[in-house]
Amino acid sequence: MIDQLWLVPLGFAAGVLGSMIGLGGGIIIVPVLTFLGFPPTLAASNSLFATLSNAAASSIAYSRQKRIEYRLGIKLGLVSVPGAVIGALVSADVTPATFKILFGVVLVASVSYMLLRRRLEGDNSSMPALMVVLVVSASFFAGIISAFFGIGGGIVFVPLMVAGMGMSMRRAAPTSQLVLLFASFSGVITHSILGHPDFAQAGLLAAGAFFGGLAGSRLSAGVREKYLLLLASAAILAAAARLFADSVTPGV
Repeated sequence: MIDQLWLVPLGFAAGVLGSMIGLGGGIIIVPVLTFLGFPPTLAASNSLFATLSNAAASSIAYSRQKRIEYRLGIKLGLVSVPGAVIGALVSADVTPATFKILFGVVLVASVSYMLLRRRLEGDNSSMPALMVVLVVSASFFAGIISAFFGIGGGIVFVPLMVAGMGMSMRRAAPTSQLVLLFASFSGVITHSILGHPDFAQAGLLAAGAFFGGLAGSRLSAGVREKYLLLLASAAILAAAARLFADSVTPGV
């Protein structure tokens, strides 16, 4: 156990970033664990415990700051649950090279839209039915992403809220953490039933991520929205780069 205590600061660092931008700490944890030789399923399932812990701490803190859109968050969270169960079920049996490439393209497109949305955004009220379909589909898809890769569905939810719904980053990131509670919890349960995680390692990551989530939610209150947007964009591009790299790496 002692030689694994480094997982606590890793979880803390990931929790701070994950809380501030609403993407979940797995976006840092999974690449690090994979680089260190952890099997993909073990890395993803361990990371998901940290994502759940981070989401819980962040939701508590953001709730006190009154920055969460509860009605939207609960609805998106419930839709993400079946996707998370499916993601966990297929994670051990599918080689996701093509899927990673496609998802990386989606992330790059999302960042482009986020950065240019003030120039590109229009009146979404003229196509409410299309937006409903987009939201439901994206939420289900995000649940799959959350459990399959262990990186949290926030990499779908935040661009969706900011670019598609016109929500500010200051409210999108907190609301995304509430959604991640639903997706990560269902993914954790499914992964645990399947025997994927190492509970000692997952517990250390979760402990660090919990306190990182509390710290990140406080820090975000003093950061300007444009800096949060740039931070989110950088994190999403980093995730995309990792996905592209994994897709062409033998044995991943």
